[in-house]
Amino acid sequence: MVDELLINGESIPPGTSTTLELPLPHLYTRTPMTMPVHVRRGRRAGPSLFVCAAVHGDELNGVEIIRRLMKRRALSRIRGTIIAVPFVNVYGVIDRSRYLPDRRDLNRSFPGSGRGSLAARLADLFMNEIVAHCTHGIDLHTGALHRGNLPQVRGNLDDEETLRLAGLFGVPVLINADLRDGSLREAAAARGIPMLLYEAGEALRFDEVSIRAGVQGILNVMRGLDMLAPTRGRKRPTHEPFVARSSAWVRAPASGIFRGTVSLGAHVKNNELLGTIAEPVSDTESEVRASRGGIVIGRSNLPLVLEGEALFHIAGFEDLREVAEQVEEFQSSHEEEIESGGEPGIV
Repeated sequence: MVDELLINGESIPPGTSTTLELPLPHLYTRTPMTMPVHVRRGRRAGPSLFVCAAVHGDELNGVEIIRRLMKRRALSRIRGTIIAVPFVNVYGVIDRSRYLPDRRDLNRSFPGSGRGSLAARLADLFMNEIVAHCTHGIDLHTGALHRGNLPQVRGNLDDEETLRLAGLFGVPVLINADLRDGSLREAAAARGIPMLLYEAGEALRFDEVSIRAGVQGILNVMRGLDMLAPTRGRKRPTHEPFVARSSAWVRAPASGIFRGTVSLGAHVKNNELLGTIAEPVSDTESEVRASRGGIVIGRSNLPLVLEGEALFHIAGFEDLREVAEQVEEFQSSHEEEIESGGEPGIV
C-alpha cells in the first residue's frame, strides 16, 4: 500500500505523474508567480526523492538536468516517488540573479517562516510542500558567477547513508562539507533526510559534461535506492570516489589582468605556478602560486581581478595521483560520449 501524497491540496495517487504549480507572492505588477513541481509516482511503494535546482536563481545547469531526467523512459517503471522542482528561486531565475529581489540568499533562509521575509516564505513553502513528503534529497548547484566548479558531490559524509549515496553518484571527487546555517541541507538534516549537493559548472552557463554527469548521477542514486531496476546497458567503468576533508582558496596577491595556466581537475603541487596577474599599464606581474598540493575543484574564469579575490579552489587528498587519474578518466569518458553523439543512461 502506497501512502497518500498531498501537495498544495492536490492528491497524487500511485501510478500517476503530474505537474503542479505552487502559488507564490505576486510581483508588484500583480503578475502571478508559481513554483513548478513535477511529480511521478510508481505503483509500488518505495523511497520518495526530491530533486531541486535554481535555489540560487542564476545556477542553471540543474534546470536542464531535471528537464532531461524527467524525459527518461526508466522513470515509467519507478518504485516510490520522485518530486522534481526545476526552479525553486523563480524570482532569481527571472532576474538572472543568485538572490531574491530583496537581496536575500534563499539558501541561508531555511527552514523559513510563513510570516517572514519573501525568502523565509519560499523556504517554508518548499519545506512543507516538498521536503516534508520525502525520504531523500538531491540539490543541484553550480559555481558562482564567473566561477566554474569541477563536478563534485558535497554532503555530510560522516553519515553512513549519505556517504553511500554520494559514492553511487558517479563523480570522482566527494567533499565532506559542514552544514551551513540556514541551508536547505541543514534543514533537511534536521528532519533526518539524507541529502546530496551536486556542484558542477558555472552560473548562467550550460556545461554539457556537468549536465550529463548530473543526469546519470541521479539515475545512479535512484538505482541505489531501489527506485529503478539495475541498468542493462553499457556500464561506465566505476571506481571508488575520493573524499576530500579539507580545501582552500588561493587568492589574488594583487589587482590586475588574470591569466590562469591550470584548468579544473588539474593536479597541482604546493607552490606550483597557477597563473599571473599583470598590471594593465606597466610591465609589473605577480605570480599566483598554489598554497597546497591537491586537485583544482573550482576556479575563476574572469580575467579582471581585485586583490584578495578567490581564484583557485584546491582540495587535498591522500593519493593525489590516483584521484587525478580518475578525474581525467571521468572527463574524457563524458567528452567522448558528447563527440560521438551518445547519451548515457538512456534506459
